[in-house]
Amino acid sequence: MADRSFSDLSLAALYDTLNPWGLGDDFCLDLVLSARSVLDVGCGTGQLLGRAREAGHEGRLCGLDPAAAMLVQARRRPGVEWVLGDLAATRWEREFDLVVMTGHAFQVLLGDEQLRDALGAVHQALSPDGRFVFETRNPAARAWESWTPEHVREVTDARGDAVRIWHDVETPVAGDRVTFTETFDHPGWERPRVSRSTLRFLGPDALDGFLTEAGLAVHERYGDWGRGSFTPASPEIITVARPERP
Repeated sequence: MADRSFSDLSLAALYDTLNPWGLGDDFCLDLVLSARSVLDVGCGTGQLLGRAREAGHEGRLCGLDPAAAMLVQARRRPGVEWVLGDLAATRWEREFDLVVMTGHAFQVLLGDEQLRDALGAVHQALSPDGRFVFETRNPAARAWESWTPEHVREVTDARGDAVRIWHDVETPVAGDRVTFTETFDHPGWERPRVSRSTLRFLGPDALDGFLTEAGLAVHERYGDWGRGSFTPASPEIITVARPERP
């Protein structure tokens, strides 16, 4: 089930403004442009695949997302297959040279079995020489400690109105799951809109264990979008995995 921040049409319309193109998108775009067929899991509004098509990608581009409101935005970008659903409900057989999960979408896979099923579906979708690219926040960096109501973001919507956004983490944080609310306040709304989310923060050893179970092997790993080496203090765990050879 999609969080309200993704399933609400008015909030989905704000997504690109809240999440402007950045270094991570450049990183993934280079990989997309070098692959003949690409599956973007949790594609959201379709920025990545839309940009790839605009840049001249001539192969197959497919975006998958469980939030219909996000795909309303994505379908404004032509030349891409947009599929409503998730990895649990959709299966491809060796059809993609690249599978990507951007925007920390990997962290919404909360349960062990859910994660195993998703990685199994990724493995099934990949060609024998394909690559799976995803990022997750490094739990050692404890990013959630800065997700407080005092840190308010303000963006301007298409009409020029200011929208204020803030987060509040439910404490105490136990284990590897962090639950928080995201509040959106718009001058044209009767009351703020609140989305509640939970993310899973897995360290590299746990990640590698799940990947190995799924028949995937780490090919490259970085700690930031500049391709810096991963260290315990890195903000991100950026992984490029490939199917293991039989």
